[in-house]
Amino acid sequence: MIIEQLPQTKTLEFERAEKFGLERIAAYYRDCDYNICEYSLGIKLMCASLYRYRFAEVAGCLICRDEYEGIVYFDYPVVGPDGDLEAALSAIETYCMEKDIPLRYTTLPPSALGLLTARYDGVRLRKTYECRDYCYRTEEIVEFAGKKYAGQRNHVRRFYRQYPNAVFRKMTARDIPALEVFANRFDATFQKRGEDAVNEREKAFAMLRMDRDDLFRIGCMELDGEIIGVALGERCGNVLLEHVEKALSSEYEGLYPALFQAFVATFGSDCTYVNREDDAADRGLRTSKMQYHPAHISQKYDMDVLNLLAFWDEIPTIETDRLRLTAIETADAEAYRMLCTDDAHNRYWGYDYRTDLGDASADGTYFVNVARADFEEKRTLNFAIRADGEFVGETVLYRFDNRGGVELGVRILPAFLRRGYGKEAFEATANWAIYTLGAERVVAKCFRENAASVAMLSSVMRQIDADETMLYFEKRV
Repeated sequence: MIIEQLPQTKTLEFERAEKFGLERIAAYYRDCDYNICEYSLGIKLMCASLYRYRFAEVAGCLICRDEYEGIVYFDYPVVGPDGDLEAALSAIETYCMEKDIPLRYTTLPPSALGLLTARYDGVRLRKTYECRDYCYRTEEIVEFAGKKYAGQRNHVRRFYRQYPNAVFRKMTARDIPALEVFANRFDATFQKRGEDAVNEREKAFAMLRMDRDDLFRIGCMELDGEIIGVALGERCGNVLLEHVEKALSSEYEGLYPALFQAFVATFGSDCTYVNREDDAADRGLRTSKMQYHPAHISQKYDMDVLNLLAFWDEIPTIETDRLRLTAIETADAEAYRMLCTDDAHNRYWGYDYRTDLGDASADGTYFVNVARADFEEKRTLNFAIRADGEFVGETVLYRFDNRGGVELGVRILPAFLRRGYGKEAFEATANWAIYTLGAERVVAKCFRENAASVAMLSSVMRQIDADETMLYFEKRV
């Protein structure tokens, strides 16, 4: 017999950028005012293989999921004209609960911190200094006026004085053959041979070949019919994001500042700022970006969302008139194995231990260790129910929603049924969760045909919902 499974909740379905639609993604980012380079189509395409970006759309909001070294993260939702941010955040939270993964956000704009820190039971923040973006006023780059820009101004003047035929212009599909010639010349002088640098170079030229002027702003510096520099970017809100800047700088002195200035002058007229992205903690890049005197440096934050268990180091003891609820111990291993593997008794439990264990056999120590690991990871809290010192069952606090809610379950060994232990332990655990752990609400559910559970839950909690299969209950006080 296989343990009966609970109904599955429909969760977000994510797609690769190409399947989701580049135009759909670009439309959201085009009006996004976060002023962070990760909130752009260009970054999502260039870094797709590294971060495995996937996209979904909920209630007029774009949700981006990425995965790095096996850990899942979410961008802050990008809200469309009639978008519902609350619905988008709730969808992300539900996804993490159903997938049983921690909720983590990445590259958050500062404007999101207030809402998110107030929303959740706890958070852990980290400033990502190596990922800060350098932002400049477009008018200052176009003019390079004043004493602070004397160096850049002199470089640009020298470049045009030495190469008076140089001209910056927009690129089209007709320029692909000339682009390939430039790529070969660039490779011949390309000094950075690390894996990251080579990968960035390949992605950059792949985007330059896309010929999508509806998505990107692409231009080149041309000298006597030959391309000597290229730049690509896109507008996001009031910011021109420059994703690609490649030039034959070893052959043409002053080319890079001239290329940058010309790119901003050509494509930045509808933007207040130009964002040259981060420096990847590279000293040379950081020095170069600082020399252009950023108007501001856009800070980003990574956030781990914490549930109420994050503030508990040990499993406490709860006492009732007849019972003691404590941590599950090694001495409980055989009794706990019997509780976990009794298929007939567990048919309404909703979880089959074989889901994780597979066909392998396990002794009771396995189940004890799983309970301990789940608490260490702050996923669940299992209490052993003890009557006169004997293990008789367990209560489990799980599915913490990070917003004051937690689900509660109870199961009793068959030999100890019909003594009221289940109700007594369940009610004690629910009260502890609300008045000691600090939960705002405790919820539970059961199958309609499970008459014993329906009666027990109805006596302790308030029914709040029902569907064809399940009844849903809640306790707040």
